[in-house]
Formats: sequence, C-alpha cells, structure tokens
Amino acid sequence: MILTVNGADTRCDVAPGARLSAVLRDTLCLTGTKVGCDAGDCGACTVLLDGAQVCACLVPAAQAEGHAIRTVESLAADPLGAALQAAFLHHGAAQCGICTPGMLMAAMALLARDTTPSEAAARAAIGGVLCRCTGYTKIVDAIRDAHRFHNAPPSEEGGVGARLPRLDGVAKIAGLDRFGADEAPPGALWLRPVRSPHAHARFELGDTAALAARGIRLLTARDVPGANSFGIYPDIKDQPVFCDGYVRYRGDCIGALLGPRAAVEAVRFAELPIAWTPLPPVDMAAARLPGAPVLHLFRPDNVLSTGRLACARDAPEEAHVAEGLFETGFVEHAYIEPEAGHAERIGDTISVFACTQAPYMDREEVARVLGIAQDEVRIIPSACGGGFGGKLDVSIQPMIAVAAWITGKPVRAVWTRGESMASSTKRHPARIRARAACAADGRLVRFEFEGDFDTGAYASWGPTVAGRVPVHACGPYRVPHVSAVARAIYTTNPPSGAFRGFGVPQAAIAQEALYDALADRCGMDRLEFRALNALRAGDTTATGQTIAHSAGLPACLDALRPHWAALRAEAAAFNATPGPIRRGTGIACMWYGIGNTGMSNPSTMRITLAPDGTLTFFNGAVDIGQGSTTVLTQIAAEALGLPPAAFTLVLGDTTLTADAGKTSASRQTFVSGRAAQDAAIALRAAILRLTNAGEGARLSLEDGVLRIDGAPVPIPETLEGVGRFDPPTVPLDAEGQGIPYATYGFAAQIASLDVDTQLGTVTLRRIVAAHDVGRAVNPTLVEGQIHGGIAQGIGLALMEEYLPGRTENLHDYLIPTAGDVPPIDIILIEEPEPLGPFGAKGIGEPALVPTAPAILSAIHDATGARLHRVPALPHRVLEAMR
Repeated sequence: MILTVNGADTRCDVAPGARLSAVLRDTLCLTGTKVGCDAGDCGACTVLLDGAQVCACLVPAAQAEGHAIRTVESLAADPLGAALQAAFLHHGAAQCGICTPGMLMAAMALLARDTTPSEAAARAAIGGVLCRCTGYTKIVDAIRDAHRFHNAPPSEEGGVGARLPRLDGVAKIAGLDRFGADEAPPGALWLRPVRSPHAHARFELGDTAALAARGIRLLTARDVPGANSFGIYPDIKDQPVFCDGYVRYRGDCIGALLGPRAAVEAVRFAELPIAWTPLPPVDMAAARLPGAPVLHLFRPDNVLSTGRLACARDAPEEAHVAEGLFETGFVEHAYIEPEAGHAERIGDTISVFACTQAPYMDREEVARVLGIAQDEVRIIPSACGGGFGGKLDVSIQPMIAVAAWITGKPVRAVWTRGESMASSTKRHPARIRARAACAADGRLVRFEFEGDFDTGAYASWGPTVAGRVPVHACGPYRVPHVSAVARAIYTTNPPSGAFRGFGVPQAAIAQEALYDALADRCGMDRLEFRALNALRAGDTTATGQTIAHSAGLPACLDALRPHWAALRAEAAAFNATPGPIRRGTGIACMWYGIGNTGMSNPSTMRITLAPDGTLTFFNGAVDIGQGSTTVLTQIAAEALGLPPAAFTLVLGDTTLTADAGKTSASRQTFVSGRAAQDAAIALRAAILRLTNAGEGARLSLEDGVLRIDGAPVPIPETLEGVGRFDPPTVPLDAEGQGIPYATYGFAAQIASLDVDTQLGTVTLRRIVAAHDVGRAVNPTLVEGQIHGGIAQGIGLALMEEYLPGRTENLHDYLIPTAGDVPPIDIILIEEPEPLGPFGAKGIGEPALVPTAPAILSAIHDATGARLHRVPALPHRVLEAMR
C-alpha cells in the first residue's frame, strides 16, 4: 500500500491490519511516534490524520491509505510547528519526553483551528494524551503561548538561578530522544517473558521440543550462568531472574521465550508446557498470623525489616488527643514508557541499553547474574520515559543480558503495558495506627506511630521504607515524645519498591489528619497550629539531630498565610448558600530527608579541558525528566565561570562516567550538584594556574581558544577537575537516634475544592504550594517538578488504586489527565543550605508529599467527614459522610 507520511508517498509492504504506529516506527523508522499502551489509553502515539488527532495504535494501516499522515518529525519545517516546539522548550513543557510528541501533535490540531486558544480549549485538546511528569500546566502554557514564537525565541543563557531551557530539550521536542524501544542491533532476537498467572503457586516445566521446532528457545533458571537472584541490598538478593518451581506473585517470571519476533509473539500461553499447583495467597494480615507460610526461608517469619525511633524530652501535659487508623493501597508508577532495551555480547563483555534510574546498580546486578566482573559490564542508559522510583530496580536488564550472553546474539525486549503493570514495583500499601497529643496551648507533646508496609513478594526497597518512615513519622514539627515503628512485610502481592517518597507520603496522610484534629480541639486555625509547632533552624529533631541551617517551613507558612485567609473566606461565602456542593480548604506540611538514610551516598563528577579547547562534562547522573542534565551543567558553569553552552556532555554510560549514585531520594541536585561544583572549582584552579591568574579572573572559551582576562592562553595538556561529595550523616542506632540526612526539604500546600455531597465527587479548584528548595538553580525546572509531584499527589488522594489482575492497563487504572489538575500557584522559598551547591537542595519527592493530606484536609473542611482510606473515591466519601 501507499501511505502519505509528512507530505511524501511511501510504499509499505505491510499487512492491512497492521497498526499504523508499528508501520511508522518499524517500517518507516519514524520513532518519534511513541507507544505506551497499544490500546488508545495513553495517547503517546498521537499523530494527525487529515489534520485530526488519532491514536496511531488504533488505526489499521489500510484505513490510513489515501489520507495525509503527519508525525512529530514534520514540525520543525512548519512555522507553526516550529513555534510550538520553541514554546515547549521555553516553558519547560517537556520533562521525560515520552509523551511530548503526542502532546505536540494534539496541540497542532488545535492551533490549526485557533492560534490563541483559551486554557479550557488547550486542556481539552490534550485531554487524550497522558503525562505522568509535568502536571500539564507548563504544557498548557506552551500551547497558549505558541503564537509568540513565530520569530526565533531570544537566546537564554546563564548559570545558577537562570531559567535556562533544557540542554536535552531539543531532542525531546523533535522526537529524537532514543528510548529503550527506539533502537536495537540488526538481527536482534526477541525476548518475551513467561509470567505466572497465580499469586502463589508451585509449577513444573514440561517438554519444550514443540517450541524448539518453531525456532523458539525457552530460557529458564537453568540457563542463568551466574547467581539466579538480584535485589537492592547486598545481603538480600531474594528475587530470581527466572523462578525455579515456585512463584510468589502474579507476574513472577518463570522463563522467557527467545527467537524471531513473529514466532515468539505467535506463542499462546496455553501452549506452554507448564503444570501449576496453586497455593493460598498471603496478604499482610495473613503474613503476621502464627503458622503463616514463610515466603523466604532466610527469614524466620514474614517481617522483612523493622525501623524504630524513640525519644523522650521534657514536655507539658497532654490536654488534647487525636488518634486513628489509616490505610493506603497499591499505587502504580504508570510511567508512559514501558520497560524496554537491548543487550549485546561483545567478546567477554556485555553491553546493555535500557531505561534505568541507576546504571551502576544495574551493572552490579547484571555482573552477578552472568557471573562476571563488573568492569566487564557496560550499562548505557536510554532516554528514560518516566521513572519515579519504579526504574531503580532492574527489570528487563538481567533477562536480556542472560539471553545475549548465552546465545552470543543481540537480544531486545519491550514489555507490553499489561506486563509492565503486572510485574513492576508499586507504592507500598500501608496500614498505620497513630496517636498525637498536644498541650492546651496547642504545643505538640507526643506522637505515636505504628505502620505495616506491604513489601510484596520481594524485598526491593522495603528496608529503606521501614528505615525512613520512623524518622519522618511525626512530620516537620517539634515533638518532645516520639515513638515510631515501621515494618516491611512479605506477602504474595506484587513487589513494592521506591515511589517518590519511600513511605513518607503514606505517613504524612496520617500525621496531618491528626494535627488537623488537634487544631480543631484546641480551637486553633490549622495553619497557625502548624506555624506554632514548625521546626526552625536550631531545633532538634526526634532523631537528636540539630538542624543548623535551611529549615524553611515557617517561611513557607508565612507565604501561604494570605492565600489561606482568602480561600477560607471564599469558601465561607460560598457555603453560606445552601446546596449539595460544599467548598473546603485544607492545608498540609512536609519535610523530606535528602538522600540515603544514615549511610554513604556519594557522587563523583569529572570535567576536562582538552588542548583543542573541548570542555567535556562527564556526568553519570541519569536524567529521568527532572532536569539534572541541565541543572548540574548550570552549577558547573557557575563554578567554572563559563557558559553552559561551552560544555560537551557525556552522560550516564558506565564505561565513560563515574558513579553519580542513583536518581532517587531527591538527591541529584544536592549530592551530584555539589560534586559538579567541586569538579568545576578544581578545573578552574587548574586553568588559573596556567597564568598565575587570581581567583577573580574572567574566563572565556570561543572557537577552541581559552582566554583569561581577554588574553589567549594555550592549553599544554588536558586539564581535569574531579569532584566527589558524600553528605555527612550518622547511622541511626537501635532507638533511631543519629543524623540520618545532611539536609531536609520543607513545604506547605493549600488545597481548595468542592465536594458534591449527593454524589461524593470531588472537584479541585486550586492548589497553592510553598516549597523551601534552598536555592532554585533553574526556577522553570523546579516549578515543573512541583507541578508534576502535585499531579501525582492528586492521583494518590482521589483516584489511583492498583488492584492486581484487575487494573493492569491505563483504562481501568486512572491517573490524572489535563482536566483533573487545577490551577497551581507556586511560591519558591530559598533558605540556602550551606552544604548544597550554591545553597540548593532537592525537590523531587517534596513536591508530592503534602498534596494528598491537603486534599483530605479540604474534604474534611467541606463535609466534616474524615477519610481514613485513600483514594477518596466517591463511595468512600459518601461512606465517611454517613
């Protein structure tokens, strides 16, 4: 058939029923069109068909014949398309970039009709395209602002504090970013996992001769050349690459089909020679019962890990008490890019290209399962289409590495959306019982917390959650008496891992609800109650740590005070008229320790200046959309005294860059940023030594010529600056005493909403967020992180609930769309952290933590009902009201 794509006619020898998305990507190599679900749910594959937006995954190729197909690759040559791309870049509307081509094409359909659309029209236009990173606000701003960019936008430069467009942004808006599914070596074999349909079972594999006759090999545990296990912790490698006769959750991998793609995809599950013996599932309640089956024999019971904190200091008497039981469920990361990548054996080494948040951890895991040295493994991170903690654990990497190693052929794999959601880690479900008490004047006296967190079938980050939660359990407040216990419990549910907060969002839901109740019982305003108790510089936390600097919660609350008063007055005026719609205003605060809890957390950065004037920044920090590539370069540029544009960037590759640590725990700006600053300072010193120049000398680098105070200076040899930073911490003792984090992020958020008391539905009206970020290295990117975190907090509060076996797609599992995110006002508070690069701290997790508690606070304010289980689905709101 002949397809007209981007103005050119192309003959395509494909089946009439082939998906247009597959034809564009696999036949025409137009990989700017992304695939996130193959079901029309995510909209990542949106293209224009005769000017109308369609999901290419739902359009048979035959239906596209005779019509004009337009993809993201066409935009740069079109003045309107180029203007839209420039607006996206200027506003920071592309974060990870996986949804960006679809967003751009949906926006183009709108702008062709109306070049100055309203906000409502812009949100409606992109309503069918899901984004998990941005919170949609900057996307809407870019669409509405595109008409201003018909001329080239002004160049934007600058170091720390500048709104520099993403250095990797052009590839995102052009659809040129290379994600895990976008490339593979010629002749690569196709790998497809075989997963358990049972939550708990034993199994036996039968004769695979019938598969072999079709050119398909079934890889099993016997094929793993090294250790058939992996895991986050060196002493807890409890998850098999391929299960050996026993599965612990629905989605556990028992083997993998390997062969030509068409042959592998044609195999039906029922054809596989597997005999199953189902076993009773084990949930958190059953796991703690006497006589419960022990799921991992290296443990005496199903309690994987326990974290504790206890402190007691002088305090006034208790006058008011609030207590409650709170529950949260599984939450799916729902990154728009499913896991994908390829592996290739090169002699006695292995190279793995895949989506990841932690390339050096991947290198360790792959070396372990292959039984080879780590320096014989090369991890090349692909562009990462969303992570949020879910791509910290290895997923695809061990399987494709084993397959490529034992066959000697390149191997690729791409998880389907259903497979990704069935097998990947989730946010830990929690069951929390907490009690808080204050004195008559509102000063907090005591906080008691006991929480069980469902770590699922395998440990993943369970010990991290159990260790971090007690530190944060009482919130960012002065509390003299604290007792907190958190347990990670093995079950036969999907593994729970890292998800933007490591258990702190669940704890915040409980603590902030109790503080609302105490404020009510004291007759105090809820904001003023928090201001009275807020941690300040010089205060001592429940772990015994004195916060010497950068405790910006009081400043956050000061900034929110006029917004709080205005929204409260507006709600009171609205509620003066009777009716089923009730308006409420809620508030919540948070703190978050930046980096690992009481353990080493280093990053190393390297910058070189070659004799030909090439300035190279070797940066091993993986940018998963949060903007670390740009932010770290801005920090290095500021410290070195040269513009960001002067740098050539080498990113992520474990063979070329040093270990910068994982992209998690809001650590890259603080930890890797400080390492980048130190590397730049070291290189600057080496440069200045060339001429004995003083510290204040001005550097320039143009056309390969280095100048110091305007005078050209030859570079005799490659100069180098290396920076390494490991935040100073002290491990927690048995009572949770120590210095778990070198610095903390602080924030407070207000939510305004309406509740339909007849239907139980909640409509968000506005969120106002004040965040202490230490120093905003790039305010545009900081705002984007806050928008995205708030959107995920909205999902946690109101709609997201993963049910194994029932919500393994983006149709039944709902995440916020552009229509679900209200206007967001952001107030950046800058209380510099002396340890941070130019005073900066992190923002990734802090953006999300207070959102759900603020929304639940507003629901209570509107209705008098207190929700003890999230999400606050309509039936739960109605039940709570009753």
